[in-house]
Amino acid sequence: MATALDFSRIDGGMLDEVGGKGANLGELTRAGLPVPPGWVLTTRAYRQAAAAAGLDGVIAAGGDGLAEKARSRLLETPVPPGVAEAVLAAYTPGRAVAVRSSATAEDLPFASFAGQQDTYLNVVGEQALLDAVRRCWASLWTDRAVAYRESNGIDHAAVSLAVVVQDMVDARVAGVMFTANPVTGRRHEAVIDASPGLGEAVVSGAVNPDRFVVRGTAVERHAGDKRVAIRALPGGGTERVETGHEGLCLTDAEVRELAALGARVEEHYGAPQDTEWAIDAAGRIWLTQARPITTLYPLPEPRGDGLRAYFSFNVAQGVMGPITPMGIAAFRLVGSGAATLFGFAPADPHDGPRAMTESGQRLWLDLTTPLRSRAGRVILPKLLRVGEARTVALVDGLMDDPRLSVIHPGRRPFARAALRFARRVRVPGRVFEALTRPERALARTRRLGEELDRRLALPAAATPAERLAHAERALTATFPAIISIMPYALTGYGLFALSSRLSGVPIGDMQDVLRSVPNNPTTEMDLELWALATRVEPEPFRTLPVPELVRLYRAGELPPRAQRGITAFLDTYGHRGVAEIDLGVPRWSDDPSHLLGVLANYLRMDGGPAPDELFTRGAAEAEAAVDRVVAAARRRARWRGAVVRFGLRRTRRLAGLRELPKFYLVKVLAAVRHSMLAVGAHLAERGVLEAAGDVYFLTFKEARAALAGGDPRDLVAGRRAEREREARRRHVPRMLLSDGAEPEALATTATTAAAADGALTGTAASAGTVTATARVVLDPVGAHLEPGEILVCPSTDPGWTPLFLTAGGLVMEMGGAMSHGAVVAREYGIPAVVGVAGATHRITTGDTVTVDGAAGTVTTP
Repeated sequence: MATALDFSRIDGGMLDEVGGKGANLGELTRAGLPVPPGWVLTTRAYRQAAAAAGLDGVIAAGGDGLAEKARSRLLETPVPPGVAEAVLAAYTPGRAVAVRSSATAEDLPFASFAGQQDTYLNVVGEQALLDAVRRCWASLWTDRAVAYRESNGIDHAAVSLAVVVQDMVDARVAGVMFTANPVTGRRHEAVIDASPGLGEAVVSGAVNPDRFVVRGTAVERHAGDKRVAIRALPGGGTERVETGHEGLCLTDAEVRELAALGARVEEHYGAPQDTEWAIDAAGRIWLTQARPITTLYPLPEPRGDGLRAYFSFNVAQGVMGPITPMGIAAFRLVGSGAATLFGFAPADPHDGPRAMTESGQRLWLDLTTPLRSRAGRVILPKLLRVGEARTVALVDGLMDDPRLSVIHPGRRPFARAALRFARRVRVPGRVFEALTRPERALARTRRLGEELDRRLALPAAATPAERLAHAERALTATFPAIISIMPYALTGYGLFALSSRLSGVPIGDMQDVLRSVPNNPTTEMDLELWALATRVEPEPFRTLPVPELVRLYRAGELPPRAQRGITAFLDTYGHRGVAEIDLGVPRWSDDPSHLLGVLANYLRMDGGPAPDELFTRGAAEAEAAVDRVVAAARRRARWRGAVVRFGLRRTRRLAGLRELPKFYLVKVLAAVRHSMLAVGAHLAERGVLEAAGDVYFLTFKEARAALAGGDPRDLVAGRRAEREREARRRHVPRMLLSDGAEPEALATTATTAAAADGALTGTAASAGTVTATARVVLDPVGAHLEPGEILVCPSTDPGWTPLFLTAGGLVMEMGGAMSHGAVVAREYGIPAVVGVAGATHRITTGDTVTVDGAAGTVTTP
């Protein structure tokens, strides 16, 4: 291949030689789009320059200052003679050109690298061109480019850089255009920023541009001040001038013409694009850049006509990262079992219920049907208010969208489904049992656990095919089995609400009644872990790092009480873990690092009341709270006092069962995970998989096909790479519409995170007020929380709760008053506010914050 390559000769197969931008411009040129003519100096030239600069040794040495060292080497090294000859041969002397970087790791579907390398405008003259080329090469090693590659998992040594040289467009007006709205996410809504002069003023943020939003033929206009323009100088280079431009710099006709061009570019690439453009003095539009918009969340595959509304199952569960393919397949089977109870069994259980879909390796629930039903509009907000209060405002807003108007006015379908469910789960009988014989109800839940253990047991000699069939049966039967517990727990909470009404005491003032409730497997687990910390030998936990503790435990070399105690704890709770709803992620029994780290933190605690003492004190305070509510009811009528006392006694016995269905579900998932690992080991032995754990990147159907002789290795590799990319995604919408819009971004009033007094607002979850130092934790594994610190986190599942034992308060971005974190915080008696938008960004570790768990506010001095 020649070192210098004309755009018209570039094809996608030359991507490694040409780089992202150069290949893109080549495609656009051949597609007949208005791209300024030019040529590319290929990555072969960069590699020659890098070799001359000794860059391989610099990269291999790594360490601090890598970016500066590499950049300096390239700037100090002359352009290799053969490369200089090719550049000058391709250049027309005296011609004004734009010199732009074109890296092989740029404009990728998951990382655009926009602005990471440098552009030089209005370059005139041979020496100026050679200097611009050298500076473009060096810009591959700016601090921001190096940091961006590292954050996206891209190997520095694997990246090269081509240089694009284009005829300079002396722009009358220029700017950027997104073919989808980057703020709201709405597809096919062009957003155009424009300013007089060269587009660098807009791209660099030097000017407040005019903004135009195009929806179909409608144009929305927002004038900017446009006080600065960047102009080309006659002899080369640019200057910044004051403009004082009045009015809009584009006509509606030009805006629509730009939007039409953007639509052509998007159609060409099949995905929304971030483009740069310019309009010359003759009024001709030029396309100077096109790259994918990487921040947009991928849309679920639609399963119906019209606008669809999706709710994130991941966000609701506090699992912001992706779920493995087998983890998603497991939930499709569990969901099929749930749909069967309502009379909507799918034809193939592996497909899951119709309302369940997938995007970005995460699960989504389609809420369109209830949103378009009169009955659903009553029931859905009530259900969400329990566990996801921030979503209620979003759902309320969607009810005003004419595209989601009611088309199912009747309540009979919902009533029939609800009655069918109640009958199959035996709700009336279980509610009666909870009211009259709570000890029998509790015994029934224990027997259910024992029955699950028996069903999950498999002989060691089971074949891989038998293991797959057993896993599918177990998962499909899981929901019908464990949901039978919920009538007991809901009876407790129903009596709690009834007691509030009879006594006249607001529910928010009765939260102490729910402190330290028994029969909650999560709090029992946390307290058992604390008790274990009081029994084990303090050394070596106080001195050795966690990896060494794990090694000693696996070798059976910890001190005797610690070795026996940890093993016993894992026998009961080893199926739990962080992000435990995904059967593809390790359990504590697989990797006890987090568990041993928590034990070590407990043993380093110095002073303050012990968690078990606090729990006992909480139970006493709960009894006192019951007495206060009963007294308030008695003042209204003696019979009310008696009913309230009865109701709250039942509440305390039954409310803890709320966590039990998930406890059993995770036990099923852990058992299936272990069994599927045996299937993966069998496939790895046959050479079908590279490693046993690769089986989690297959669905159950795909695993069966692999047993039959299929080769899924390429499929696994692709999904692993996708998982790595999705794990780096910083934003997962709470809700998503099928047109790409995020309701939370659209609802300006519903998503305002700050109150008038500057406080962050959320949902009151656990009463009390505490002022302490904040600790922002994004991942509990390895996290250290000093006693009394306020835990600030995205969301929680039971894998987080050992941190609650030493926390002084809780602030959570997700959830409602009945979400997992809120329930556990109340039981531990720590003030908590949940559903606080942007908490982990607006609060910094070390800030002193005040959490008012009754008012639902978080304030900083």
